[in-house]
Amino acid sequence: MKIDRLIGILTILLQNEKTTAPELARHFEVSRRTILRDIDALAMAGIPITATRGADGGIAIIDGYKINKGILTSDELQNLVAALKSLDSVSSQSNFTNIMAKLATGNSIVSLADSIVIDLSSHYKDSLSEKIELFKRAIYEHKTVRFDYYYSKGEITREIEPYFIQFIWSTWYVFGWCNLRNDFRQFKLNRLWNPSITDITFIAHPIPNDRASSGYATPEPYNIKILFDKSVRFRLIEEYGLNSYEETDTGLLLSLDYTNKEYIFSWILAFGDKAEVLEPKESRDEFARLAKNISERYE
Repeated sequence: MKIDRLIGILTILLQNEKTTAPELARHFEVSRRTILRDIDALAMAGIPITATRGADGGIAIIDGYKINKGILTSDELQNLVAALKSLDSVSSQSNFTNIMAKLATGNSIVSLADSIVIDLSSHYKDSLSEKIELFKRAIYEHKTVRFDYYYSKGEITREIEPYFIQFIWSTWYVFGWCNLRNDFRQFKLNRLWNPSITDITFIAHPIPNDRASSGYATPEPYNIKILFDKSVRFRLIEEYGLNSYEETDTGLLLSLDYTNKEYIFSWILAFGDKAEVLEPKESRDEFARLAKNISERYE
């Protein structure tokens, strides 16, 4: 993309005394004429670029402008590289790798060595990457996407206006306007299959402020109290923190607010006989029925 190339050219110019159009053309794998157009675009944007001919000529930014050797500080650049690496872990293309290389070119303070590694991929990396790229294209082109979606009640075909892709906790989502429900909806990419971009273009619906950042409206939470065996302390610390529970004579008491009953019950089940629902009574009774139904399957 042109904007990536412009940022890359500017970064190289800020980090080096001088470069040439042929060198930039080879680096970005474009023609010399394209590079010259990019240089003109940077100049029109107010970047004081000079170009000289001859054996000692080249393209440079005037010295007065180079008091600050970079747009970002060392820590900011390192954090940016870490963020780009995390995105590269789920990308099927080399866009983010190219940007990382441009940031590191000629800059001794930015290293591509793995001091921080963030891997956002999953067991479904190949299909997940394809879905992310497809939705990115649909969002850019303002076209709807049709797909099959699997959830607790079965399978359904949906068509949405995709607005943005999210990574929340350990799951990727697409957020957009659902034409079936005539409302904003959020869909898990791992439950979504056979996506295809349609020929239908859309004008985005205004997103309410309470959903613009998180992508969804948070339902009213419910509280549940669970008693865990002390042998699973490490899991509570890993998932909710060191001070998340109260230690008692009989175990570890966790008071938890939740909005998705299906999720919280499946999470408790994963502890087997190391967890007991205490309150509220309705939840304890419902969980007891669930456990009984499971037990009867093995009788």
